Amino acid sequence: MARGDQIFVMRPLLNLEGVYEHHGIDCGDGTVIHYSKAEAEPTIRRTPWKDFSWGNPVSVKMYAASFIDDVVIERAESRLGEQQYNLLTNNCEHFATWCKVGKSESFQISNFGLPAETLERMISGRTVDAAAHDADPIHALHLFDNALQNTAIAQMQLEAQHHQAESEADTWHRVAMLALKQGKEDAARAALERKVQQKKRIQELEGNMAEMGTITQDLQNNVEWLQKRAAIQKS
Repeated sequence: MARGDQIFVMRPLLNLEGVYEHHGIDCGDGTVIHYSKAEAEPTIRRTPWKDFSWGNPVSVKMYAASFIDDVVIERAESRLGEQQYNLLTNNCEHFATWCKVGKSESFQISNFGLPAETLERMISGRTVDAAAHDADPIHALHLFDNALQNTAIAQMQLEAQHHQAESEADTWHRVAMLALKQGKEDAARAALERKVQQKKRIQELEGNMAEMGTITQDLQNNVEWLQKRAAIQKS
């Protein structure tokens, strides 16, 4: 990692750990410029490295071509103090990508596999909150049904990530064994470290999947209650 790098660290979403990437720009002096949520209003700030990483591993976003480091830092500094955060159109990745290559893009939003309006409802929780306070049980049932569909899609995403992590762990195990056979101890050690990282990722994803299952069950319980309420109103 170096001055002007676009860096990212895994952060929680919907109380699930390690679900999305939080992006920023490495200033090369132990600070990072990023959309900080340290206060109520998300603001682009220059913060110490530890406030960006939260003690988690930090990775570099690589590009085939990008601005030189001085330009990247200049662009990042030009937006210090901005408070126009929007999950779908101006999030931390939009900002960092704009600084690095001049395009306000968020690949993880576009790759999440959900329509923008669906993802926004999932993250804000407005769908469930509205259903819980809806006087019309039929309308509330419709809202909860949408929420159940959203959690099903999220569960599929987690399962796909889990399958990929298992595959990568197996691959790194094979690489380590092959390196040992060839007497390449350093390569074997590095491969085993990557395998351990994937094993940790697998455990995290399994926890996330279990929590998503709990959320789904809670939604289903609410649906059953609303169905009974709707039946009483009809009778």
